[in-house]
Amino acid sequence: MKEDIKNHSQSDTSIQENAEKQDKNLQIGDIISKTQLFIEKNKKTLIIIVSAIVLLVVAFCLYKFWYVPSQEKNAENEMFAAEYYFMQEDYNKALKGDGKHAGFIAISEDYSRTRHGKLAKFYIGRIYLEQGKYQEAISYFEGFNPKDAFMASQNKALIADCYWELNNLDKAISYYNDAASTEPNNFTTPAILMKLAAAYEVKKDFKKALECYNKIKTEYPRSPEFAQIEKYISRMEALLGK
Repeated sequence: MKEDIKNHSQSDTSIQENAEKQDKNLQIGDIISKTQLFIEKNKKTLIIIVSAIVLLVVAFCLYKFWYVPSQEKNAENEMFAAEYYFMQEDYNKALKGDGKHAGFIAISEDYSRTRHGKLAKFYIGRIYLEQGKYQEAISYFEGFNPKDAFMASQNKALIADCYWELNNLDKAISYYNDAASTEPNNFTTPAILMKLAAAYEVKKDFKKALECYNKIKTEYPRSPEFAQIEKYISRMEALLGK
């Protein structure tokens, strides 16, 4: 009797499982049928969508692997002449070109997405700083945004120089601090710290100035600024009554 009940239970389970499988198969078949029907009804639209996606992928690949590299090469060729004039301090030709080669302004506009196009903004900023066009220089320096930390530090320090010339010491101090903490090194960081200390001195914040001088003494003993740093430290300590 128990064996009959067990067999009967197993039979019911098997029937239920088969029914569930058949139901799932019907559902899958229904989904496939509906999908096929949808594709048939929207074949033209789907072809357009797929074609558009393919075109976008192709366009992106052409832009990234052909257009940008070719633009970078063109910008590099133009930069050669502009950099030459910059080194010769012929700033007019460096900015505007010589009739055969573009200057930094045109390069920064025509090749704005390239590395050299962005570097052109840095050169423009440096020229405007030399010419006393401080606000214009800041605009170009801020548009540079280099990924290289060393260049970023120099860029921030030059922005600080501009704000100093504009008598905005608070802004100058902010940028000098930022520049000094970006990619610290024995070559440029001590020079930036000297400028930062000088700005603090102008504001009569001798304690902060002393901190800058002491930082050079303790952290940058191999720098050129280290040779005379004791003189600056002694002067600050005297002003602070130490």
